[in-house]
Amino acid sequence: MPLIGEELFYFHAFFANPLIFHVMVVSKRSLIFIMVCRLPKPKSRTDIQFHVSGVPFNLDRDIIVEKSGKIAELLKEKSEDSIQEFLRNIPAHPNTFELVARFCHGFRLKMSCENVLPLACLAFYLGMTESHSPNNLLSKALTFFEQKILPSWNETIKAFLTTEDIMQQAVDTGLVDECIESLVGKAVNNPYLLGEPIVNFISDELSEDDVLHHNPSARRKLFVSEWQSEDLTILPLSLYELTIHSLNRHAVPLRFVAASLLKYSKKWVFCSAKGDEKISVCKTNRQREVIEAVERLMPHQKGLFPCTILFEMLRFAIRLEANAGCRNGLELRIGKQLDQATASDLLIPSRGYAKERRYDIECVKRIIKHFYRDYGSNMEGLIAAAKLIEEFLFEVASDRDLEINAFVSLVEMSSAASMGTDRSSDGIYRAIDTYLDKHSFLTESEREEVCRGLDYHRMSAEACEHAAKNQRLPLRIVVQVLFLVQLQLRDAIVKDIQRTDNKLTQDEVENDRELNLSEAIVKNEMEKMSNKVIELEKECHVMRKEIEEGCVHMVKKEKTNMWREMKRKFGCINKMNNCNCQVKKKRVHPKLGT
Repeated sequence: MPLIGEELFYFHAFFANPLIFHVMVVSKRSLIFIMVCRLPKPKSRTDIQFHVSGVPFNLDRDIIVEKSGKIAELLKEKSEDSIQEFLRNIPAHPNTFELVARFCHGFRLKMSCENVLPLACLAFYLGMTESHSPNNLLSKALTFFEQKILPSWNETIKAFLTTEDIMQQAVDTGLVDECIESLVGKAVNNPYLLGEPIVNFISDELSEDDVLHHNPSARRKLFVSEWQSEDLTILPLSLYELTIHSLNRHAVPLRFVAASLLKYSKKWVFCSAKGDEKISVCKTNRQREVIEAVERLMPHQKGLFPCTILFEMLRFAIRLEANAGCRNGLELRIGKQLDQATASDLLIPSRGYAKERRYDIECVKRIIKHFYRDYGSNMEGLIAAAKLIEEFLFEVASDRDLEINAFVSLVEMSSAASMGTDRSSDGIYRAIDTYLDKHSFLTESEREEVCRGLDYHRMSAEACEHAAKNQRLPLRIVVQVLFLVQLQLRDAIVKDIQRTDNKLTQDEVENDRELNLSEAIVKNEMEKMSNKVIELEKECHVMRKEIEEGCVHMVKKEKTNMWREMKRKFGCINKMNNCNCQVKKKRVHPKLGT
């Protein structure tokens, strides 16, 4: 019967063999062969009846023996039981066997990616090889597969998809390995065939190749719009799992494998579950198989998947009741990068035995333990994790169904996480205050139990002041906080006094240092002055000697000159510089001399 709504081009009937009447319907989209009835003509002794998926086919013995080496061998052995068993269980689809029957009757086959692998498997099963008959079906199918299918990524995926129902035959003939090898080789050369890499803006940065791919040129956009690659997500889980295993063993970048896994999860788990409150058992089982397989295939390298995606996978694994290995594997991967999560990520709804709670507290505790067991000494990550746990504690504190023991264990875990980061306990106190506000029915002893994990010594002054006036806190806790406030006040006063004394002592030390420095400077100056005085004394002594020697010489010279002057005055020195004194004799009057 033709498909409803299709426009028929023509309607043609023919005889594939003398006993079977066929109808060929050609539509816009497909070529469909439908067997309508068998002719009432009695069966010939030379005919062989085949049963393909419950559909009987009668073929002439000589025609099928000419092409099928397997049937020729069975007929030659004349083993009726073997022949009947072989003819009753032909592993093929009726449409595929129809094409084989047409080939045996001399019709020309139009091979495509949808029928070449089923034809090759059935031809291999029937022994339609070149050694039995030249130009046989198996060689034609394999040649078409190698030349037309394998060079193309899209055609290979479409052909690979057809092996789902004939998986064992395709594996035995090596066709599955050929498809996987072709896909892996193309993915190694161009990993973007697997999908766009996941951009984790918290921990990852785009490489240069990724930037070019995310921002292609106008020419590249033109070619991309003309050709789109087929996605591996169209493959069934059995084929997809084999392909990913092979990709992980080869040099394909893991971030592209992770991108393909995420796309597969979104298509077969996330998208199919949205808006479906009532999901069939068959669909639930298929989703569970997919999420378990994806977890097994996920690389163990940290940071390939954003933390938010991992939490979404974990929620679906819990919802679909996946096995413990799947849930534990996801929790371990989340624990390795918990510092990148948000408080909303940790709000995992409870399932199963824990439905009385709003959130799965035990799951979060396991994740936190994984983080602190495997994390290094990066202080930024530790601070981020401590802050995250405090925020989660505050979120779950409003859950009226949360038991005291579960809340107290989270308080202790949060306090331990903050201890090595020098964080205050204000966030923990805020969560405890919220819990007491939402659980106002608690007794005094129960409220004291809730406050057991609070470290008052690490609370800020503002938090202590609020706690001292908080009527929701137990009286004993308020008294302890007040006592702590007094101790803090006393310590603050003592510190101020010590700070003042230290300042005074420091000033005195600085003054003494300055005084010693001044004395050293004065002493140095005095030494310099003393040296200058000594030098001056030496110079004075030398000058004195020079003066004394000069004075004696001058005195002698002066005395000589003075004497000569006196003699000159007295006329003892003539113009000829006669030094002898020549006193003029006074003439005596002769009369007086007588």
